[in-house]
Amino acid sequence: MEMTEKTTGSGAARWGFYLMGLLILAMGLTLNTKAGLGVSPIISLSYAASVIWNRNFGDMTFVLYGIFVLIQAAIHLREKGKAGRSLLMFPLSIVFTRFLNVFSVCIPSLEECGPAASGLLGRMGVLVLALTFTGVGAAMSLSMRLVPNPGDGLVQVLADTFGIGTGLMKNCVDAFCIVLSLIMGLLFAGKPVGIGIGTVCAVVLVGRVIALFHHIFGKAMLQAAGLESGRN
Repeated sequence: MEMTEKTTGSGAARWGFYLMGLLILAMGLTLNTKAGLGVSPIISLSYAASVIWNRNFGDMTFVLYGIFVLIQAAIHLREKGKAGRSLLMFPLSIVFTRFLNVFSVCIPSLEECGPAASGLLGRMGVLVLALTFTGVGAAMSLSMRLVPNPGDGLVQVLADTFGIGTGLMKNCVDAFCIVLSLIMGLLFAGKPVGIGIGTVCAVVLVGRVIALFHHIFGKAMLQAAGLESGRN
């Protein structure tokens, strides 16, 4: 049977999957903060800043993403057109961090949900949901090959610049963010803020969730978005 490229309606489907992925990712990151067991490495910086200085989590994440975008734009200054494409991440950052704020307001703290939810078992359950949503959201949005979120974009740019594998560079960036978050917490709060078992689980398991999602749903999703050939 002949392979044909699927194009009809692919633009709308592609953007639909992309936006849905961002929503699911924002939900996952928000649930991660609600579990109270430690947040994912990259957002640990913005989370620690929001707790230590009593600032809005979404706004602090926007500041963090803005720094990531500026770093990428600076690296790309000598490559025609690439710096401009990096700056496209600013609008994405605004939209994404507003999602974080909406979910932060809509999802109550576990303490408000009663002793069962706020106990260790309840928190672990929320953490599992958080990691699942984070992995699925990241897989969907990244697969659409549109504008990457600033954290993933930074990892890719650094990997390309230094000639290091993306996976290894992701580990390096995660480790750097965790160390900075620990320093911030110890200096300004006298204890770690946002770093815990949930952070370790995010490092280990989110990538596995992404891989599993791609294995089960990846091909069908790419075909629906018009990014992979379909069979007649």
